[in-house]
Parts: sequence; C-alpha cells; structure tokens
Amino acid sequence: MKKLFIIAVAGLAISLSACNSNKTSEVNSQDSVAADSTGNATIVFEETEYDFGKITEGDKVSHDFKFTNSGTSPLIISNASASCGCTVPEYPHEPIAPGASAVIKVVFDSSGKTGLQNKQVIIASNAATPSTELFMKGEVQSLTK
Repeated sequence: MKKLFIIAVAGLAISLSACNSNKTSEVNSQDSVAADSTGNATIVFEETEYDFGKITEGDKVSHDFKFTNSGTSPLIISNASASCGCTVPEYPHEPIAPGASAVIKVVFDSSGKTGLQNKQVIIASNAATPSTELFMKGEVQSLTK
C-alpha cells in the first residue's frame, strides 16, 4: 500500500511539473506576442561612418547623419555623446514619428589634432537597439607641412 501511495504521489508531482512548464511556455509565448504587437521604434541610418578625407589642422568638419524611424512607435533620442570634446553632436529632442526622418549633425574641430582621426558618437534612444554608433574619420595635416 505504501509503495502504491508513493508511486501515485510521484506521478502526480511529475504531472503537475509538466503542466506547470507548459503554462510557463504558454505565458512566455503570450508575452512575446504582446511585445511584438505593441511595436518598437527602429532607428535606421543611411550611413554610420563618414570619411572627411584630408583636412588642415584647425579646420572644422560638419556632417549630417540622416536616419529614419522605420518602427511603429515614436523614436525618442535621449542622448548623443562623443568620444572627445573636439566632436559635438546635435540631435533632435522631439519624438520622431514612425516613418519620419531627421538628422544628427556632428561637428569635428581639428584644432590641436594631427594624423589619422576616428571619432565616435554614441546615440542612446528607445529604439529596439538602444545604442547606435556613428563615426567620423579622416586625416588632419599639420599646419607646418
């Protein structure tokens, strides 16, 4: 009788465990459907790297990085930070509607810089991929050349 009782309890535990794991995957499945149906903002840049070529020390180079929100929710850029103080990004502070485009203007000041340069700007947003990197690169030639 004890053996029968232990087997019955063990069988019940296995059954409950199996039902519980089915419920978990069912809930996870529903969560991902809900997340997919709510949509996300998606930031898509025409280019993420700009080569400004050769410039003379002291020159300022400006470039507009054009992007589109190809998602289904408004895109909000919360920050744009550069790898050093010689590079300054300007970004839109208002939400970008789905399907709309805008630009992030990046200015590189080559004062006090010489040689190959590769400057990075990190864009933080509410997009599906919350961090995007932009690059400005080129060569700064010394004034003495």
